[in-house]
Amino acid sequence: MESGQGTVVFGSWIRRPENVNLVVLGKSRTSGGHYSSSPSLLEIFSFDHNTASISSSPLATYELEEADGDLVSIAVHPAGDDFVCSTTNGGCKSFELHGEETNFRLLAKDLPALQSVGPQKCLAFSVDGSKFASGGVDGHLRILTWPSFGSILDEPRAHKSFHDMDFSLDSEYLASTSIDGSGRIWKTEDGSAVASLARSADEKIELCRFSKDGTKPFLFCAVQKGDKAVTSVYDISTWKKIGFKRLLKKPASIMSVSLDGKYLALGSKDGDVCVAEVKTMEVSHWSRRLHLGTNITSLEFCPSQRVVLTTSNQWGAVVTKLTVPADWKEWQIYVLLLGLFLASAIAFYIFFENSDSFWNFPLGRDQPGRSRIQPIFVDTQSSPEDPFGPVDL
Repeated sequence: MESGQGTVVFGSWIRRPENVNLVVLGKSRTSGGHYSSSPSLLEIFSFDHNTASISSSPLATYELEEADGDLVSIAVHPAGDDFVCSTTNGGCKSFELHGEETNFRLLAKDLPALQSVGPQKCLAFSVDGSKFASGGVDGHLRILTWPSFGSILDEPRAHKSFHDMDFSLDSEYLASTSIDGSGRIWKTEDGSAVASLARSADEKIELCRFSKDGTKPFLFCAVQKGDKAVTSVYDISTWKKIGFKRLLKKPASIMSVSLDGKYLALGSKDGDVCVAEVKTMEVSHWSRRLHLGTNITSLEFCPSQRVVLTTSNQWGAVVTKLTVPADWKEWQIYVLLLGLFLASAIAFYIFFENSDSFWNFPLGRDQPGRSRIQPIFVDTQSSPEDPFGPVDL
């Protein structure tokens, strides 16, 4: 399903209480490199779980001032009440989402710590929501506490220019990549540089995402290795590369990991999307020519369904249902366990009813039930005609 009119710059999911998901889209006033009469907009859309589609009209709209310029990037807080956007002229702005069901409104707030900082290519919240990071087009890295905006790190020379960033599942580390192909790891507690990701002379590290399932401590990186595009895997205990695999098999523009950590998605620079199962690192879904001939700018998994949201400047926003095996729901697991318990009870009852006297439970003297089993007396002195001899009980 495509969004309405306008040049879509980015899209992201917003998690709300009671398993409700919304979609926020950022639309630019530029089209094909030229300014249009329409302003830059932030729009909130509802998401229909049954049809896996977003609404045709927005629930809430915010119009940016002309002095702010165009929208660049977005990061949504895990709680779903706040998100931060970067603009070309006005630094970063924070937005609070108020309301419920179909009655929503956006309240904008300036961020003193991020005013007049220039366009921020990368914005990210930590998984626990306590930290916020921004990576500028100028290579400046800032890590702040949220929502107090206390400075943890202010490093103007972190990179030549930011390409991508991501927080680890435990919010302890931040990975970042540069347009020059380098990748670095930062400790979020004090902002110290922990490691630089190893790469060969012909490798450029472009995208990075931490594993999210809690059992595999990996960092996935989209790497251009000569004329080949590969996905490299780094062990976060040593920050050493442990392997690589060709998944998308073409240059990637965006990478994402599902919230439960089961799937890794890659979007290409010509509109394809592939989704791989992390456990096997095998592709389980392809969407070829999803944004035909254009760069995919956003790619995110739905928080509660096997659905992805993708955006591009040419084709707008598209919601795609993944062709992957269905997940077990909680009630299905309980039904299975109950079925196994009942099957075990029935099997035990059948076995008991058909067992011989040795396995039957003993009955009391006055308890009704089976006829008493008569004792069998065996003469321990075998007769000459007995070919088996004495029976030892």
